[in-house]
Amino acid sequence: MNSYNVERFKEIFERNFIYIAGFLRSVERFPEKVALIDADTERQWTYSELNKEVNRFSSALLQDKVKKGDSVMFQLMNVPEFAFIWLGCQKIGAVSSPINFRFSSGETAYTIEDCQPVAFIFDISLKEMVKEAIQISKHKPKRLIYVGEGECDFAIPYEEYVKGKPEFEPMQCCQNAYSEVTRLYTSGTTGRPKGVPLNNINEILTAIDVIISLGLNKNDIIMNLSPWFHRGGLHIGGPNPGLYLGATIVSLKTFYTKPALEAVEKYKITFIIGVPTMYKVMMEEQKKHPHNLRSLRGLVSMGSPLDKTLCVEMQKVFTPNIFNGYGTSETFWNTLLTPEDLLEMAGTAGRAVFCDEVRVVKVYEDKLSEPEEIVKKNNQEVGEVIVKSLKCSYDYYNKPEETKKKLNKDWFYTGDLATWNENGYITIVSRKDDMIIVGGENIYPIQIEEVIQEHPKVMHCAVVGIPDETRGQALVAYVVTKDETLTLDELKKFISKHPMLPAYKRPRYWRFLDALPMTATGKKQHYKLREQAIDDLKKGLLLR
Repeated sequence: MNSYNVERFKEIFERNFIYIAGFLRSVERFPEKVALIDADTERQWTYSELNKEVNRFSSALLQDKVKKGDSVMFQLMNVPEFAFIWLGCQKIGAVSSPINFRFSSGETAYTIEDCQPVAFIFDISLKEMVKEAIQISKHKPKRLIYVGEGECDFAIPYEEYVKGKPEFEPMQCCQNAYSEVTRLYTSGTTGRPKGVPLNNINEILTAIDVIISLGLNKNDIIMNLSPWFHRGGLHIGGPNPGLYLGATIVSLKTFYTKPALEAVEKYKITFIIGVPTMYKVMMEEQKKHPHNLRSLRGLVSMGSPLDKTLCVEMQKVFTPNIFNGYGTSETFWNTLLTPEDLLEMAGTAGRAVFCDEVRVVKVYEDKLSEPEEIVKKNNQEVGEVIVKSLKCSYDYYNKPEETKKKLNKDWFYTGDLATWNENGYITIVSRKDDMIIVGGENIYPIQIEEVIQEHPKVMHCAVVGIPDETRGQALVAYVVTKDETLTLDELKKFISKHPMLPAYKRPRYWRFLDALPMTATGKKQHYKLREQAIDDLKKGLLLR
Protein backbone atom coordinates (compact mmCIF):
# COMPACT_ATOMS: atom_id res chain seq x y z
CA MET A 1 0.00 0.00 0.00
CA ASN A 2 1.27 3.45 -0.88
CA SER A 3 1.79 5.42 2.35
CA TYR A 4 2.64 8.70 0.61
CA ASN A 5 -0.28 11.11 1.07
CA VAL A 6 -0.19 13.22 -2.07
CA GLU A 7 -3.32 15.15 -1.16
CA ARG A 8 -1.90 16.29 2.18
CA PHE A 9 1.16 17.81 0.52
CA LYS A 10 -0.95 19.44 -2.19
CA GLU A 11 -3.14 21.07 0.44
CA ILE A 12 -0.14 22.37 2.40
CA PHE A 13 1.61 23.56 -0.76
CA GLU A 14 -1.42 25.36 -2.12
CA ARG A 15 -2.09 27.07 1.20
CA ASN A 16 1.49 28.21 1.90
CA PHE A 17 3.27 28.75 -1.42
CA ILE A 18 2.35 32.44 -1.58
CA TYR A 19 4.66 35.40 -2.19
CA ILE A 20 3.46 37.55 0.71
CA ALA A 21 4.50 34.80 3.15
CA GLY A 22 8.05 35.18 1.87
CA PHE A 23 7.97 38.93 2.44
CA LEU A 24 6.67 38.40 5.98
CA ARG A 25 9.54 35.99 6.64
CA SER A 26 11.93 38.81 5.69
CA VAL A 27 10.07 41.11 8.11
CA GLU A 28 10.42 38.53 10.89
CA ARG A 29 14.10 37.81 10.21
CA PHE A 30 15.29 41.37 9.53
CA PRO A 31 12.89 43.80 11.28
CA GLU A 32 15.53 46.55 11.72
CA LYS A 33 17.27 46.08 8.39
CA VAL A 34 16.70 48.73 5.70
CA ALA A 35 14.27 47.34 3.13
CA LEU A 36 13.51 50.36 0.96
CA ILE A 37 15.32 53.62 0.19
CA ASP A 38 13.71 56.46 -1.73
CA ALA A 39 16.63 58.12 -3.53
CA ASP A 40 14.53 61.19 -4.39
CA THR A 41 13.60 62.11 -0.80
CA GLU A 42 16.32 60.12 1.04
CA ARG A 43 13.63 58.46 3.20
CA GLN A 44 14.29 54.91 4.36
CA TRP A 45 12.08 52.14 5.72
CA THR A 46 13.18 49.12 7.72
CA TYR A 47 11.38 45.86 7.06
CA SER A 48 9.25 46.46 10.14
CA GLU A 49 8.39 50.01 9.05
CA LEU A 50 7.68 48.93 5.49
CA ASN A 51 5.29 46.25 6.73
CA LYS A 52 3.38 48.84 8.75
CA GLU A 53 3.03 51.06 5.66
CA VAL A 54 1.77 48.08 3.71
CA ASN A 55 -0.75 47.26 6.44
CA ARG A 56 -2.10 50.81 6.45
CA PHE A 57 -2.89 50.50 2.77
CA SER A 58 -4.41 47.02 3.21
CA SER A 59 -6.62 48.31 6.02
CA ALA A 60 -7.77 51.24 3.87
CA LEU A 61 -8.76 48.84 1.09
CA LEU A 62 -10.69 46.67 3.53
CA GLN A 63 -12.57 49.69 4.84
CA ASP A 64 -13.39 50.47 1.21
CA LYS A 65 -14.96 46.99 0.91
CA VAL A 66 -12.25 45.78 -1.50
CA LYS A 67 -12.39 42.00 -1.52
CA LYS A 68 -10.47 39.00 -2.74
CA GLY A 69 -10.08 38.99 -6.51
CA ASP A 70 -10.86 42.70 -6.96
CA SER A 71 -8.24 44.56 -9.00
CA VAL A 72 -6.45 47.73 -7.92
CA MET A 73 -4.80 49.59 -10.80
CA PHE A 74 -1.98 52.08 -10.35
CA GLN A 75 -0.12 54.35 -12.77
CA LEU A 76 3.00 55.34 -10.86
CA MET A 77 6.69 55.92 -11.38
CA ASN A 78 9.25 54.12 -9.17
CA VAL A 79 8.06 55.53 -5.85
CA PRO A 80 7.68 53.91 -2.40
CA GLU A 81 3.89 53.86 -2.73
CA PHE A 82 4.30 51.42 -5.61
CA ALA A 83 5.74 48.86 -3.17
CA PHE A 84 3.11 49.66 -0.51
CA ILE A 85 0.30 49.03 -3.00
CA TRP A 86 1.78 45.92 -4.60
CA LEU A 87 2.35 44.23 -1.24
CA GLY A 88 -0.81 45.64 0.35
CA CYS A 89 -3.08 44.11 -2.25
CA GLN A 90 -1.56 40.70 -1.54
CA LYS A 91 -2.33 40.98 2.16
CA ILE A 92 -6.07 40.89 1.39
CA GLY A 93 -6.08 38.84 -1.80
CA ALA A 94 -6.71 41.74 -4.19
CA VAL A 95 -4.98 41.81 -7.59
CA SER A 96 -2.51 44.66 -8.14
CA SER A 97 -2.27 45.97 -11.69
CA PRO A 98 0.53 48.48 -12.40
CA ILE A 99 0.33 50.13 -15.83
CA ASN A 100 2.54 52.28 -18.03
CA PHE A 101 2.65 55.91 -16.88
CA ARG A 102 3.40 56.92 -20.46
CA PHE A 103 0.04 55.72 -21.76
CA SER A 104 -2.15 58.26 -23.52
CA SER A 105 -5.62 58.96 -22.14
CA GLY A 106 -7.13 56.60 -24.71
CA GLU A 107 -4.71 53.79 -23.84
CA THR A 108 -5.32 54.32 -20.13
CA ALA A 109 -9.09 54.26 -20.67
CA TYR A 110 -8.81 51.07 -22.71
CA THR A 111 -6.77 49.40 -19.96
CA ILE A 112 -9.22 50.50 -17.25
CA GLU A 113 -12.10 49.04 -19.25
CA ASP A 114 -10.21 45.80 -19.78
CA CYS A 115 -9.11 45.36 -16.14
CA GLN A 116 -12.21 46.78 -14.37
CA PRO A 117 -10.37 48.00 -11.25
CA VAL A 118 -12.30 48.98 -8.13
CA ALA A 119 -9.61 51.57 -7.31
CA PHE A 120 -7.27 53.59 -9.52
CA ILE A 121 -4.14 55.28 -8.13
CA PHE A 122 -2.01 57.69 -10.16
CA ASP A 123 0.84 60.17 -9.93
CA ILE A 124 -0.32 63.76 -9.54
CA SER A 125 1.65 64.79 -12.64
CA LEU A 126 -0.72 62.62 -14.71
CA LYS A 127 -3.95 64.14 -13.41
CA GLU A 128 -5.12 65.83 -16.64
CA MET A 129 -4.51 62.70 -18.70
CA VAL A 130 -6.19 60.52 -16.05
CA LYS A 131 -9.20 62.84 -15.81
CA GLU A 132 -9.71 62.52 -19.55
CA ALA A 133 -9.19 58.74 -19.41
CA ILE A 134 -11.83 58.35 -16.68
CA GLN A 135 -14.27 60.42 -18.74
CA ILE A 136 -13.63 58.24 -21.80
CA SER A 137 -13.74 54.89 -19.98
CA LYS A 138 -17.06 53.06 -19.73
CA HIS A 139 -15.86 51.56 -16.45
CA LYS A 140 -15.58 54.01 -13.55
CA PRO A 141 -13.39 52.91 -10.60
CA LYS A 142 -15.15 53.48 -7.28
CA ARG A 143 -12.08 55.06 -5.68
CA LEU A 144 -9.57 57.48 -7.24
CA ILE A 145 -6.35 58.27 -5.35
CA TYR A 146 -3.32 60.36 -6.29
CA VAL A 147 0.30 60.21 -5.14
CA GLY A 148 2.49 63.30 -4.83
CA GLU A 149 2.17 66.93 -3.85
CA GLY A 150 -0.51 69.01 -5.50
CA GLU A 151 -4.25 69.51 -5.80
CA CYS A 152 -6.72 67.31 -7.65
CA ASP A 153 -10.47 67.93 -7.68
CA PHE A 154 -11.56 64.39 -8.60
CA ALA A 155 -9.35 62.20 -6.36
CA ILE A 156 -8.04 62.07 -2.80
CA PRO A 157 -4.35 62.13 -1.80
CA TYR A 158 -2.75 58.82 -0.88
CA GLU A 159 -1.70 60.06 2.58
CA GLU A 160 -5.29 61.03 3.37
CA TYR A 161 -6.51 57.63 2.16
CA VAL A 162 -4.25 55.71 4.58
CA LYS A 163 -4.19 58.25 7.42
CA GLY A 164 -5.02 56.73 10.79
CA LYS A 165 -5.49 53.25 9.37
CA PRO A 166 -4.33 50.29 11.53
CA GLU A 167 -0.70 49.20 11.17
CA PHE A 168 -1.28 45.67 12.44
CA GLU A 169 -1.72 42.67 10.17
CA PRO A 170 -5.12 42.67 8.46
CA MET A 171 -7.27 39.57 8.61
CA GLN A 172 -5.94 37.82 5.53
CA CYS A 173 -8.36 36.27 3.09
CA CYS A 174 -7.68 32.79 1.77
CA GLN A 175 -5.06 33.00 -0.97
CA ASN A 176 -3.45 29.93 -2.46
CA ALA A 177 -0.56 29.14 -4.76
CA TYR A 178 -2.74 29.58 -7.85
CA SER A 179 -4.35 32.87 -6.85
CA GLU A 180 -3.76 35.79 -9.20
CA VAL A 181 -1.42 38.28 -7.52
CA THR A 182 -0.37 40.71 -10.25
CA ARG A 183 -1.91 41.68 -13.58
CA LEU A 184 0.70 43.32 -15.78
CA TYR A 185 0.04 44.83 -19.20
CA THR A 186 2.30 44.28 -22.20
CA SER A 187 4.34 47.22 -23.46
CA GLY A 188 2.36 47.73 -26.65
CA THR A 189 5.23 47.42 -29.15
CA THR A 190 2.83 46.02 -31.76
CA GLY A 191 -0.60 47.29 -30.71
CA ARG A 192 -2.96 47.46 -27.75
CA PRO A 193 -1.59 46.22 -24.43
CA LYS A 194 -2.78 42.84 -23.16
CA GLY A 195 -3.27 41.82 -19.53
CA VAL A 196 -0.85 39.19 -18.21
CA PRO A 197 -2.07 37.48 -15.00
CA LEU A 198 0.61 36.22 -12.61
CA ASN A 199 -0.08 33.90 -9.69
CA ASN A 200 1.91 33.18 -6.54
CA ILE A 201 3.81 30.34 -8.20
CA ASN A 202 4.88 32.69 -11.02
CA GLU A 203 5.93 35.35 -8.49
CA ILE A 204 7.97 33.04 -6.27
CA LEU A 205 9.70 31.13 -9.07
CA THR A 206 10.59 34.46 -10.70
CA ALA A 207 12.16 35.70 -7.45
CA ILE A 208 14.11 32.46 -7.01
CA ASP A 209 15.30 32.54 -10.63
CA VAL A 210 16.68 36.08 -10.25
CA ILE A 211 18.28 35.38 -6.87
CA ILE A 212 20.09 32.29 -8.15
CA SER A 213 20.96 33.58 -11.63
CA LEU A 214 22.51 36.81 -10.34
CA GLY A 215 23.88 35.37 -7.11
CA LEU A 216 21.98 37.85 -4.94
CA ASN A 217 22.16 37.80 -1.14
CA LYS A 218 20.58 39.71 1.75
CA ASN A 219 23.42 42.26 1.76
CA ASP A 220 22.77 43.41 -1.79
CA ILE A 221 21.41 46.89 -2.52
CA ILE A 222 19.48 46.85 -5.79
CA MET A 223 18.20 49.64 -8.03
CA ASN A 224 16.15 49.27 -11.19
CA LEU A 225 16.66 52.22 -13.52
CA SER A 226 13.74 51.25 -15.74
CA PRO A 227 10.08 51.47 -14.63
CA TRP A 228 8.74 48.99 -12.09
CA PHE A 229 5.41 48.60 -13.87
CA HIS A 230 6.78 46.10 -16.40
CA ARG A 231 8.00 42.54 -15.89
CA GLY A 232 11.72 43.30 -15.88
CA GLY A 233 11.19 46.31 -13.63
CA LEU A 234 9.10 44.69 -10.94
CA HIS A 235 10.79 41.31 -11.08
CA ILE A 236 14.53 42.03 -11.38
CA GLY A 237 15.39 45.19 -9.49
CA GLY A 238 11.96 46.13 -8.20
CA PRO A 239 10.18 44.80 -5.09
CA ASN A 240 9.82 41.14 -6.11
CA PRO A 241 13.24 39.46 -5.61
CA GLY A 242 14.81 41.92 -3.17
CA LEU A 243 12.00 41.95 -0.60
CA TYR A 244 11.51 38.20 -0.86
CA LEU A 245 15.21 37.70 -0.12
CA GLY A 246 15.63 40.31 2.61
CA ALA A 247 17.87 42.62 0.58
CA THR A 248 17.53 46.40 0.14
CA ILE A 249 15.87 48.02 -2.86
CA VAL A 250 16.30 51.63 -3.96
CA SER A 251 13.58 53.57 -5.75
CA LEU A 252 14.41 56.36 -8.20
CA LYS A 253 11.19 57.96 -9.43
CA THR A 254 12.30 58.50 -13.00
CA PHE A 255 15.57 57.88 -14.77
CA TYR A 256 17.96 60.79 -15.11
CA THR A 257 21.63 60.15 -15.74
CA LYS A 258 23.26 62.20 -12.99
CA PRO A 259 20.86 61.21 -10.14
CA ALA A 260 21.28 57.55 -11.09
CA LEU A 261 25.07 57.74 -10.82
CA GLU A 262 24.82 59.74 -7.60
CA ALA A 263 22.53 57.10 -6.09
CA VAL A 264 24.99 54.31 -6.92
CA GLU A 265 27.75 56.22 -5.18
CA LYS A 266 25.74 57.41 -2.17
CA TYR A 267 23.94 54.17 -1.30
CA LYS A 268 26.72 51.83 -2.43
CA ILE A 269 24.40 50.01 -4.77
CA THR A 270 25.59 46.55 -5.76
CA PHE A 271 23.27 45.75 -8.71
CA ILE A 272 21.64 48.04 -11.26
CA ILE A 273 19.15 47.00 -13.89
CA GLY A 274 18.37 48.97 -17.04
CA VAL A 275 18.37 49.00 -20.82
CA PRO A 276 21.25 49.70 -23.24
CA THR A 277 20.05 53.22 -24.03
CA MET A 278 20.30 54.12 -20.33
CA TYR A 279 23.78 52.70 -19.98
CA LYS A 280 24.99 54.60 -23.03
CA VAL A 281 24.05 58.00 -21.59
CA MET A 282 25.32 57.03 -18.13
CA MET A 283 28.71 56.19 -19.58
CA GLU A 284 28.87 59.53 -21.36
CA GLU A 285 28.12 61.30 -18.06
CA GLN A 286 30.59 59.15 -16.13
CA LYS A 287 33.37 60.11 -18.53
CA LYS A 288 32.67 63.81 -17.97
CA HIS A 289 31.93 63.69 -14.25
CA PRO A 290 33.27 60.49 -12.64
CA HIS A 291 31.43 58.95 -9.68
CA ASN A 292 32.62 56.22 -7.35
CA LEU A 293 31.02 53.06 -8.76
CA ARG A 294 33.24 50.54 -6.97
CA SER A 295 30.29 49.10 -5.01
CA LEU A 296 28.80 47.63 -8.20
CA ARG A 297 29.22 43.89 -8.43
CA GLY A 298 26.72 43.28 -11.20
CA LEU A 299 24.75 44.98 -13.94
CA VAL A 300 21.75 43.61 -15.85
CA SER A 301 20.76 44.81 -19.31
CA MET A 302 17.33 44.05 -20.74
CA GLY A 303 15.07 45.18 -23.56
CA SER A 304 17.35 44.87 -26.59
CA PRO A 305 20.52 43.05 -27.72
CA LEU A 306 23.83 43.99 -26.14
CA ASP A 307 26.41 44.29 -28.89
CA LYS A 308 30.07 43.55 -28.27
CA THR A 309 31.32 47.14 -28.60
CA LEU A 310 28.86 48.41 -26.00
CA CYS A 311 29.53 45.47 -23.71
CA VAL A 312 33.28 46.12 -23.67
CA GLU A 313 32.71 49.76 -22.79
CA MET A 314 30.23 48.85 -20.03
CA GLN A 315 32.71 46.44 -18.48
CA LYS A 316 35.32 49.18 -18.32
CA VAL A 317 33.01 51.83 -16.87
CA PHE A 318 30.79 49.81 -14.52
CA THR A 319 31.84 46.25 -13.69
CA PRO A 320 33.12 43.13 -15.49
CA ASN A 321 29.97 41.30 -14.32
CA ILE A 322 27.50 42.10 -17.08
CA PHE A 323 24.29 40.09 -17.56
CA ASN A 324 22.00 40.44 -20.57
CA GLY A 325 18.53 38.95 -20.33
CA TYR A 326 15.93 38.20 -22.97
CA GLY A 327 12.27 37.53 -22.34
CA THR A 328 8.72 38.81 -22.56
CA SER A 329 6.04 40.24 -20.28
CA GLU A 330 4.33 36.87 -20.41
CA THR A 331 7.33 34.68 -19.59
CA PHE A 332 9.83 36.94 -17.76
CA TRP A 333 13.44 36.30 -18.82
CA ASN A 334 14.10 32.98 -20.46
CA THR A 335 17.67 33.29 -21.70
CA LEU A 336 20.56 34.98 -19.97
CA LEU A 337 24.00 36.02 -21.15
CA THR A 338 26.26 35.71 -18.10
CA PRO A 339 29.69 37.20 -17.33
CA GLU A 340 31.22 33.80 -18.13
CA ASP A 341 29.82 34.08 -21.67
CA LEU A 342 31.51 37.40 -22.35
CA LEU A 343 32.98 38.59 -24.55
CA GLU A 344 32.82 35.60 -26.84
CA MET A 345 29.02 35.46 -26.97
CA ALA A 346 28.27 39.21 -26.80
CA GLY A 347 25.51 40.11 -29.24
CA THR A 348 23.54 36.97 -28.44
CA ALA A 349 20.74 36.77 -25.89
CA GLY A 350 22.55 33.95 -24.09
CA ARG A 351 20.95 30.57 -23.60
CA ALA A 352 18.09 29.17 -21.56
CA VAL A 353 18.13 29.93 -17.83
CA PHE A 354 18.36 26.94 -15.53
CA CYS A 355 14.60 26.50 -14.97
CA ASP A 356 13.29 27.13 -18.51
CA GLU A 357 13.29 25.41 -21.87
CA VAL A 358 13.81 27.50 -25.00
CA ARG A 359 13.68 26.46 -28.65
CA VAL A 360 13.82 28.14 -32.06
CA VAL A 361 11.23 26.61 -34.38
CA LYS A 362 10.05 27.00 -37.95
CA VAL A 363 7.66 29.81 -38.86
CA TYR A 364 4.45 29.44 -40.85
CA GLU A 365 2.14 32.21 -42.04
CA ASP A 366 -1.12 30.41 -41.22
CA LYS A 367 -0.37 28.31 -38.12
CA LEU A 368 1.94 27.69 -35.20
CA SER A 369 4.70 25.18 -35.82
CA GLU A 370 5.01 22.10 -33.68
CA PRO A 371 7.54 22.39 -30.81
CA GLU A 372 9.58 19.59 -32.41
CA GLU A 373 10.06 21.52 -35.69
CA ILE A 374 13.27 23.20 -34.64
CA VAL A 375 15.46 25.11 -37.08
CA LYS A 376 19.09 24.17 -37.66
CA LYS A 377 21.51 25.18 -34.92
CA ASN A 378 23.81 26.92 -37.38
CA ASN A 379 23.31 30.62 -36.49
CA GLN A 380 21.83 31.11 -39.96
CA GLU A 381 18.33 29.63 -40.25
CA VAL A 382 15.78 31.98 -38.69
CA GLY A 383 12.85 30.74 -36.62
CA GLU A 384 10.50 31.77 -33.82
CA VAL A 385 11.55 31.61 -30.18
CA ILE A 386 9.26 29.44 -28.05
CA VAL A 387 9.42 29.00 -24.29
CA LYS A 388 8.31 26.50 -21.67
CA SER A 389 8.42 28.03 -18.20
CA LEU A 390 6.49 27.92 -14.93
CA LYS A 391 7.15 31.67 -14.61
CA CYS A 392 4.79 32.05 -17.57
CA SER A 393 1.15 33.02 -17.08
CA TYR A 394 0.04 30.88 -20.06
CA ASP A 395 -2.96 33.15 -20.41
CA TYR A 396 -4.09 36.64 -21.32
CA TYR A 397 -6.66 38.30 -19.13
CA ASN A 398 -10.06 38.40 -20.84
CA LYS A 399 -8.60 37.49 -24.26
CA PRO A 400 -9.02 33.76 -24.99
CA GLU A 401 -8.50 34.19 -28.74
CA GLU A 402 -5.17 35.95 -28.20
CA THR A 403 -4.15 33.13 -25.86
CA LYS A 404 -4.86 30.52 -28.53
CA LYS A 405 -2.55 32.33 -30.95
CA LYS A 406 0.37 32.04 -28.52
CA LEU A 407 0.12 28.55 -27.00
CA ASN A 408 0.76 25.06 -28.31
CA LYS A 409 1.50 21.97 -26.20
CA ASP A 410 2.78 23.78 -23.07
CA TRP A 411 4.93 26.14 -25.16
CA PHE A 412 4.52 29.91 -25.43
CA TYR A 413 5.23 31.39 -28.87
CA THR A 414 6.94 34.76 -28.36
CA GLY A 415 6.66 36.28 -31.85
CA ASP A 416 10.42 36.99 -31.75
CA LEU A 417 12.59 35.69 -34.59
CA ALA A 418 16.07 34.35 -33.89
CA THR A 419 18.87 32.02 -34.87
CA TRP A 420 20.74 29.72 -32.48
CA ASN A 421 23.95 27.72 -32.38
CA GLU A 422 24.87 24.18 -31.40
CA ASN A 423 25.19 25.19 -27.75
CA GLY A 424 21.77 26.81 -27.61
CA TYR A 425 22.87 30.46 -27.65
CA ILE A 426 20.11 32.55 -29.20
CA THR A 427 20.54 35.65 -31.36
CA ILE A 428 17.39 37.75 -31.74
CA VAL A 429 17.05 39.18 -35.25
CA SER A 430 13.59 40.71 -35.33
CA ARG A 431 9.95 40.41 -34.41
CA LYS A 432 7.62 38.72 -36.87
CA ASP A 433 5.91 42.04 -37.50
CA ASP A 434 9.21 43.87 -38.07
CA MET A 435 10.68 41.59 -40.75
CA ILE A 436 11.27 43.39 -44.06
CA ILE A 437 11.22 41.68 -47.47
CA VAL A 438 13.33 43.38 -50.14
CA GLY A 439 13.46 41.76 -53.57
CA GLY A 440 12.36 38.43 -52.09
CA GLU A 441 15.06 38.50 -49.38
CA ASN A 442 14.07 38.42 -45.69
CA ILE A 443 15.85 41.24 -43.86
CA TYR A 444 15.91 41.69 -40.09
CA PRO A 445 16.31 45.24 -38.72
CA ILE A 446 18.48 44.36 -35.73
CA GLN A 447 21.34 43.16 -37.94
CA ILE A 448 21.48 46.49 -39.80
CA GLU A 449 20.93 48.59 -36.67
CA GLU A 450 23.86 46.97 -34.89
CA VAL A 451 26.20 47.77 -37.77
CA ILE A 452 25.10 51.42 -37.96
CA GLN A 453 25.37 51.77 -34.17
CA GLU A 454 29.02 50.70 -34.35
CA HIS A 455 29.83 54.12 -35.79
CA PRO A 456 31.35 56.13 -32.92
CA LYS A 457 29.13 59.15 -33.65
CA VAL A 458 25.86 57.17 -33.56
CA MET A 459 23.79 56.82 -30.39
CA HIS A 460 20.75 54.84 -31.63
CA CYS A 461 19.33 53.57 -34.89
CA ALA A 462 16.10 51.95 -36.05
CA VAL A 463 15.45 50.43 -39.47
CA VAL A 464 12.00 49.89 -41.03
CA GLY A 465 10.56 49.05 -44.43
CA ILE A 466 8.25 51.11 -46.65
CA PRO A 467 6.39 49.99 -49.81
CA ASP A 468 8.45 50.03 -53.01
CA GLU A 469 7.06 49.33 -56.49
CA THR A 470 10.09 47.46 -57.84
CA ARG A 471 11.45 45.57 -54.84
CA GLY A 472 8.43 45.17 -52.58
CA GLN A 473 9.93 47.20 -49.75
CA ALA A 474 12.75 49.69 -49.30
CA LEU A 475 14.86 50.19 -46.17
CA VAL A 476 14.67 53.38 -44.13
CA ALA A 477 17.16 54.11 -41.33
CA TYR A 478 16.37 56.58 -38.55
CA VAL A 479 19.50 57.67 -36.69
CA VAL A 480 20.09 59.51 -33.41
CA THR A 481 23.64 60.90 -33.27
CA LYS A 482 26.08 61.35 -30.40
CA ASP A 483 27.94 63.98 -32.42
CA GLU A 484 26.08 66.48 -34.58
CA THR A 485 29.06 66.69 -36.98
CA LEU A 486 28.13 63.28 -38.40
CA THR A 487 27.16 63.54 -42.07
CA LEU A 488 25.14 61.14 -44.16
CA ASP A 489 28.05 60.65 -46.58
CA GLU A 490 30.31 59.73 -43.68
CA LEU A 491 27.80 57.19 -42.37
CA LYS A 492 27.10 55.65 -45.77
CA LYS A 493 30.84 55.30 -46.40
CA PHE A 494 31.24 53.58 -43.03
CA ILE A 495 28.58 50.94 -43.68
CA SER A 496 29.71 50.37 -47.28
CA LYS A 497 33.02 49.08 -45.92
CA HIS A 498 31.50 46.96 -43.17
CA PRO A 499 32.08 43.23 -43.77
CA MET A 500 28.75 42.23 -42.22
CA LEU A 501 26.44 44.39 -44.35
CA PRO A 502 26.03 43.42 -48.03
CA ALA A 503 24.73 45.99 -50.49
CA TYR A 504 21.11 44.73 -50.50
CA LYS A 505 20.90 45.32 -46.73
CA ARG A 506 22.02 48.96 -46.91
CA PRO A 507 19.24 51.49 -46.32
CA ARG A 508 17.99 53.44 -49.32
CA TYR A 509 16.53 56.26 -47.23
CA TRP A 510 17.82 58.02 -44.12
CA ARG A 511 16.69 60.57 -41.58
CA PHE A 512 18.42 62.00 -38.50
CA LEU A 513 16.18 62.42 -35.42
CA ASP A 514 16.63 63.80 -31.92
CA ALA A 515 15.06 60.64 -30.44
CA LEU A 516 13.42 57.38 -31.48
CA PRO A 517 9.93 56.36 -30.33
CA MET A 518 10.54 53.91 -27.49
CA THR A 519 8.48 52.02 -24.96
CA ALA A 520 9.10 52.72 -21.29
CA THR A 521 11.01 49.44 -21.20
CA GLY A 522 13.55 50.68 -23.76
CA LYS A 523 12.24 48.83 -26.81
CA LYS A 524 12.14 50.58 -30.19
CA GLN A 525 8.63 51.05 -31.54
CA HIS A 526 9.22 50.04 -35.14
CA TYR A 527 5.51 50.08 -35.94
CA LYS A 528 5.34 53.81 -35.18
CA LEU A 529 8.39 54.48 -37.37
CA ARG A 530 6.85 52.47 -40.23
CA GLU A 531 3.87 54.82 -40.15
CA GLN A 532 6.13 57.86 -39.88
CA ALA A 533 8.38 56.71 -42.75
CA ILE A 534 5.52 56.62 -45.25
CA ASP A 535 4.52 60.14 -44.23
CA ASP A 536 8.16 61.34 -44.25
CA LEU A 537 8.62 60.05 -47.80
CA LYS A 538 5.55 61.94 -49.01
CA LYS A 539 6.82 65.13 -47.36
CA GLY A 540 10.30 64.75 -48.81
CA LEU A 541 11.97 64.42 -45.40
CA LEU A 542 13.94 61.26 -46.20
CA LEU A 543 17.48 61.60 -47.52
CA ARG A 544 19.23 59.35 -50.06
